Amino acid sequence: MIRAIVSGAGGRMGSRIINMIHETEGIALSAAFEHPDSPAVGQDAGPVAGLEVLGVTVADSIDSVIDQGDVVIDFTTSEASLKHARTAASHRKPIVIGTTGLAREELDEIRQLAKDFPCVLAPNMSVGVNLLYKLVDTAANVLGDDYDVEIVEAHHRMKKDAPSGTALQLGRVVAASLGRDFDKVSVLERHGFIGERSKKEIGIQTVRAGDIVGEHTVLFGGTGERIEIVHRASSRDTFAKGAVRAALWIVEQPAGFYDMQDVLGLK
Repeated sequence: MIRAIVSGAGGRMGSRIINMIHETEGIALSAAFEHPDSPAVGQDAGPVAGLEVLGVTVADSIDSVIDQGDVVIDFTTSEASLKHARTAASHRKPIVIGTTGLAREELDEIRQLAKDFPCVLAPNMSVGVNLLYKLVDTAANVLGDDYDVEIVEAHHRMKKDAPSGTALQLGRVVAASLGRDFDKVSVLERHGFIGERSKKEIGIQTVRAGDIVGEHTVLFGGTGERIEIVHRASSRDTFAKGAVRAALWIVEQPAGFYDMQDVLGLK
């Protein structure tokens, strides 16, 4: 039985991950923690997540529970995730990180840490979204430079980062397929008199409204036709399910930096 430690246990994703662990064979919740000011600290993680009492008290730091499990599952903030990765690395404890909005320097540090311990990091843990990456890669390779590429992402009004990590990853997938430098060709905002669209640019547009869980559309626009590949998430459970799947996988892997494409065998 795999013992899982869940960070951000009082948050929206943390509670869904606890529920998914509860429903999945071969894995059990052994520890949970939150930031010290969270009202969940000191409570049983079960009722916090809408379940019966589980006998697991929500702690106030990763340091107090790191030795109580086999793998850490982390959906928090970029600053917190980096701290948790450092702690996990120092204990050679596998970690699954689904946090979005990580800066390049933070990603680089986690990648460096992963030389000594196993880490899965993905901006989107959904199985469907990771298949979307594969489909978009195939489409870009077939369609080539004759089609303009635009990505539109929509999320709930509470999401703090924009564009979404998934949209940025989709842009990178397209850019790599077309032999372009994403940092040079990405256009994340348009307003005013912008002139004619350049042939190489990859546009990403952001929508924030209501309680949208997550929607991503990749549009390939050619002369006389367009192709749209769309993924819509209707529940956070799709991300929680992918995270638990990644946790079950990573405990069997050697030290290294992995993503959901590795977990799903899509590489």
